[in-house]
Amino acid sequence: MIKIEDLQKHDWKYGINKVINADSLAVMRLIPDKSIDLVLTDPPYGIGESKGKNKSRSCIAQSRDYGNEDWDNSIPSEAIFKEMFRISKNQIIFGGNYFVEHLVNSSCWIVWDKDNGATDFADCELAWTSFKTAVRKFKWKWQGMLQENMKHKDIRVHPTQKPVELMRWILENYSKEGDLICDPFMGSWTTARACKDLNRNFIGFEISEEYCKIGEKRLEQEILF
Repeated sequence: MIKIEDLQKHDWKYGINKVINADSLAVMRLIPDKSIDLVLTDPPYGIGESKGKNKSRSCIAQSRDYGNEDWDNSIPSEAIFKEMFRISKNQIIFGGNYFVEHLVNSSCWIVWDKDNGATDFADCELAWTSFKTAVRKFKWKWQGMLQENMKHKDIRVHPTQKPVELMRWILENYSKEGDLICDPFMGSWTTARACKDLNRNFIGFEISEEYCKIGEKRLEQEILF
C-alpha cells in the first residue's frame, strides 16, 4: 500500500498496478491530461448506503455489517468529475443517472440487469459512457446470497460492490490489453482485480485504509471469481 506522499516523491506512474490509499482528487491532480485510456468507476451516489443502510445480505445466508463510514452521504464534487474527464480519453461511470448535471448526452449507456426478481431493490444499475456506440445490457444475478455463478461466488466485502465478471465484461468490450484503467473510487478493488485478470494496467485510489488492505488481499489471489 502506498500513500500520496510516495507519488509526490517519485512520479504518478509509480502508483500503476499498486494499491493507493489517498484522496482521489489529490492524486488525479498529479496526472497529466489524457494519460489514462479509460476511467471505469462507481462513485458514491449520495443515497445513504453507509450509516444505517449498510447492513446487507452477503453471499452467505446471514446479515453482514459493512461498518458506519459516511462515504455515501453526498455525491462527488464537480471538481472530481472535471478531473476524471481531463485525465482520461474515455469514461464509464456507474450511477450516471445520479450525476446528470456533470455529464453530457450519451448514446451508449451500460445496463446491468441484476435479475433481482420481485424485490424492493433496483432491477438494474446504469453506467454512463463517453462511447458513441449503442446501449448495451449485461445480465448477472446479484441478489443477496444468490449470484449468477454459484460455484464461484464473489465474497461481498463492500455494500455497493460490483461483480468481478461485470467489470471483466466491460473491460473486454471497452478496452484492450495493455490499456491503463483508472478507478478513483476503488472501494473493494473489483476494477483492479478485473484489470489484473485481463492484462490491463490500473491506477486507482481509495481513501479508506481498511478497504485498501482488502484490495491488497484480493490482488494477491491468482484469480478471483
